[in-house]
Amino acid sequence: MILSKTCDYGLRAVLYVATCLDREYISIGEISEKLNISFHFLTKILQKLTDKNLLISFRGPKGGVKLTRPAGTITLLEIIQAIEGPDFFDKCLLGLEKCKDDNQCPLHQHWSPLRLQLKNLFQQNTLETMAEMLKTNQFRITDLTVRF
Repeated sequence: MILSKTCDYGLRAVLYVATCLDREYISIGEISEKLNISFHFLTKILQKLTDKNLLISFRGPKGGVKLTRPAGTITLLEIIQAIEGPDFFDKCLLGLEKCKDDNQCPLHQHWSPLRLQLKNLFQQNTLETMAEMLKTNQFRITDLTVRF
């Protein structure tokens, strides 16, 4: 996929948190275990999302992370841009600087409309929508067996 491993893990972790809204804080250890993500790597990712005000973290025995606002108001695009950067969907697929309509890479004319479609897809889907699908076991976010 075009998203980094950091972003993949960040999306999965936040989606997991969105399925646990009946609890105050979700421990990072639990998220790490349930999604089979390195605890230390996950901690760094969640810190980035906390710095971008998408999560609140709380230390201590009953600590962990929770969403800063209702899951229905947080789009997948916000999470992606918090991790990958606000200009993620403006970047050249080949990584070239200044790839624009008047100075194109070989993939520009194909990638340009697709990146707009992807951006719209992530903008239109909220954590709440995705969490509901996970809770009804229509989809999965890990290769492990997880019950929501």
